[in-house]
Amino acid sequence: MKYFISKTIPTNDFETTKTKVEAALTSEGFGVLTEIDIQATMKKKLDKDYRPFLILGACNPVYADKVLSLDPRMSVMLPCNVVLRSIDEQTIEVAAIDPLAAMGGLGNSDIEPLAADVKEKLARVIEKIF
Repeated sequence: MKYFISKTIPTNDFETTKTKVEAALTSEGFGVLTEIDIQATMKKKLDKDYRPFLILGACNPVYADKVLSLDPRMSVMLPCNVVLRSIDEQTIEVAAIDPLAAMGGLGNSDIEPLAADVKEKLARVIEKIF
């Protein structure tokens, strides 16, 4: 089962890509609640070198509210992670969780249409980048 939506971008400009991802998220009603810098964390904790690698915790509050109103335990599935990862000197991958794969089939069929809507929004975010 594919559990993510992704696109590779022919660029090495990580900061510009991040700015475009954040703008695309905003255009679809998401905000970024958290940012985890994998490159810095792995260097600090394990003294291991990684290429630039960020996890953005994105949240669409309208959909989060709808999901949590149906099942507060779904909070363990929030926020939606969006990842920027430098693959090589000329390529960055942008990927997002597939909320339908993550939340579908967990016992509450009322959540599936909401997860499908969020999947469509995240797919549009990915497509808007470059």
